[in-house]
Order: sequence, then C-alpha cells, then structure tokens
Amino acid sequence: MTEVDYSMSTDSAPRPADANLMPPLPPQPKSLRETGLERPLVVELIAKLMFVGGKTHLSALTTRLRLSINVLREVLDFMVMEQMAEVAWRGESDIDVQYQLTNAGKQRASAFLERCAYIGAAPVTLEAYRAMVARQSWLAQEQRVGSDDLAAVLGGAHAGPGMLDVVGAALHSGRSLLLYGPPGSGKSTLALQLGQLLHGLVAVPYAIVVGQDIIQLYDPAQHLPPAPQHVSHARQALERRSTDIRWVLCQRPVIHVGAELDAGMLELRLDASGGCYQAPPHVRANNGMLIVDDLGRQRLGAQELLTRLMQPLARGSDQLGLPGGVQISVPFDNALVLATNVPPGELFDPALLRRIGYKVQVGPLVESAYRALFRQQCRLAGMAIDELTLNHLLQLHGAQGRPLLASYPQELLARIGDFAGFAGCEARLTVDALEQAWSSLFASCDMPAASLCERIA
Repeated sequence: MTEVDYSMSTDSAPRPADANLMPPLPPQPKSLRETGLERPLVVELIAKLMFVGGKTHLSALTTRLRLSINVLREVLDFMVMEQMAEVAWRGESDIDVQYQLTNAGKQRASAFLERCAYIGAAPVTLEAYRAMVARQSWLAQEQRVGSDDLAAVLGGAHAGPGMLDVVGAALHSGRSLLLYGPPGSGKSTLALQLGQLLHGLVAVPYAIVVGQDIIQLYDPAQHLPPAPQHVSHARQALERRSTDIRWVLCQRPVIHVGAELDAGMLELRLDASGGCYQAPPHVRANNGMLIVDDLGRQRLGAQELLTRLMQPLARGSDQLGLPGGVQISVPFDNALVLATNVPPGELFDPALLRRIGYKVQVGPLVESAYRALFRQQCRLAGMAIDELTLNHLLQLHGAQGRPLLASYPQELLARIGDFAGFAGCEARLTVDALEQAWSSLFASCDMPAASLCERIA
C-alpha cells in the first residue's frame, strides 16, 4: 500500500545559518601536482576523449574533464612532446586552440579504452575525499536539528506521546533510528521527510581514484542540485575560478533503498560499459542520510544486514574490495534510518537491537490528527471538504475495526478521483463516493450498489 505525506506542512524554512555553512570547496589546482593525480592517468583521460571526439578544443577538454586550462596545457605539452598529440588549429588567443591525436596517440588511446572505457570528469584522490567528508561532518554538527525544525517539517499529525522528541533526539545525536509499525502507518514517508531536516550543501566528487581504478560516486538522480534558498550561494561559490570543479555542490543526499537491497549492492560494483566501479548506496549517502526501508524483506537476513551496516558506521569507515584482494577504507558517515513492518524483537536478537540508537513505533493516528490529515489531503486533491462525509469515514473505521492509518486518506481520495475520471464526472467528496472508494480498497461487499455517476453526483 502506498504510504503518503501526512505532515501538516511540507515546506521547511531554511535557518539563517545555512548560508554561512557552505562546504569549503577545495582550491582550483594550478598544476598537475596539485590535482594529486598521476600524469599517466590524465594522459589516458585526454587521449580517450580525443579518440572518441576527434579534434577537440581546449575549452571542451576543460568542460568534460573538469580540469583547469593550466593543468591540461601541462599534460598536453607532454603529449605533444611524446608525439601522442598535436595542435590541429590555433586561433588568435592562447586558449583558442584545438588538439588531435597522432597515429601513435590513437593506438595508445585504443589500448586505454580496451582496459578502461571510462570517459568523464577527472577523479579526486581517496585521501582528498576522506578529508572533505570529515570537514562536512563537522559542518553537519553545527547544523543540529531543533524542535522548531522538526515541527516545521512534520507538524502535529503524528500519533504517540513524545514521538517527535525521540525522532528529534535521534537526529540531534546522529545515532541510528528504527521506525516500526503496521503497513500504511507512514513510516516510509516519515523517513523521507526526515531528510528535509538536513540543512546546507555538500561537495561531492564526480569520481575518486585508487591506483588505476576509478570509482564513480556522484549520481545526479541521488545528489540533487541546491534547493532554491541555496542557489545564489552555490552559484557564487562555483563561479569563483579559484575552486576545484571536480566537485559538485548539492543537497545533502537522502538515499532510499528497500527490499531490492542485497549483499552485493553494499560492495563496489563494476560497470563494464562505463569502465569504472559504482559506489554503493551507503557511500553515496555520506554527509547525508541512508534509509533502509522494508527491513526484513531483503534477500539477506535483517540481522546480517544490520551487522553489515552498524559495524562500519560505528567506525566511520567501511572496507571495500578491489581486484587482486586490495581493500580500501572509504568514509561511512551518515544518518541511518531503518523502517520495518515486523516487530523488532522478531528481527534482531537483544544485543543487536540494543545497538540501534533510537526506536520509534509509528502506529495509527489519533482522531484529531486523522481528521487534520484528511482535510489536508482534500486540499491537495482539489476537493472541497465535507465534514459530514468525514464523520461518516470515521464511522466506517469504527464499524469495521480499521485503524486510522496515515495512508488511507490519500488512497481513498485518489480512488474517488479514479472513479470520477472513468465516469466522466467531477470528483466530489460525498458519502456514496467515499463508500465506493472504501469498498474497492478493502473489498467490503456490504456497501449499497449504484451507478458510478449516481455515487459521485
């Protein structure tokens, strides 16, 4: 069943301090040495790009490889000297120049591509990435979640005494959080809404390099661009020519995985077509939040999964394997949020359960919160609220013993819209329309029958 947004307000106001807590972008490397990269790697990246693109302008190399003109010129001069490349055309200015590979350069580039098909932004070193994650972790401590932040995002729709206090304490401490309760209670939505409480921006590298292996870390689908309140600050930071453009400024990541998660997804995965390794989700979530949903339905046991995550999370680093038995230590620094429909005692032994920082039961809503949520969902659906119909909905819940779960209002209103759309009628909230939606949702056969338009009219 689809879980829904049951917050009373979906817009969280940025705190004034956010603008002053931008991640410290590294300075632009002025030489190859300052990039931290070995010359053969940059030669390979340039050669492969020119092999695929033919004659290539210096500005195009800068855009694709995310390296400064000074660094590229240093390497291109070496390639010209080694007769791998040559100047194909030169304009009036020093930077208005095109390069192309020589025959020898093409042979070398073809061999490079056979070994590794990666053509993209130049990576940063693993050491530079570790240092950046550590700096941004310190910034996150300066952006602790307060009660006002929590109320702005989650509002008052949640049931259970002290629930928001427990959630707030978990986020404030940075310790893991387990949300448990019946299907449809809104755990997944609550977890995603907690991601809205992650203030500020982070710098994420396009890729990192370990030896000759490249690990792609930036994912545009998961590392989202700065929110509107941060756009101007991010633009100012990136427009400064003194910053290293191998890093991307983005929102603090919120990575969501569910039942599809298996042991292999927590390791480096070779992307044969892309010619590089893909970073696992818990690494991509660094300086952000990792949400593991549907805990207990993964292909590996919940006990094994939690052990796999908790031990490196406690250390702040994880050990990942590369070919030849090489083990590398990568940062593991994020807020871990778990969600499950299964009672925690059935998933974990007492010792492991004790290691989870905070546990929150997400159950049925109280009547006042359910009413408020239903009214909110009516506004979002563009339907006028009818209090008599809402009272009837509460009677249906009582008569059939259905708990007041957060997913029901949106689901029922969506079905009213579906029936109305099929019948060519305007969607309206009436008792008949509600009963029809209720019957289709719960397979209740004791509702009176009527034509579609009669029910919706």
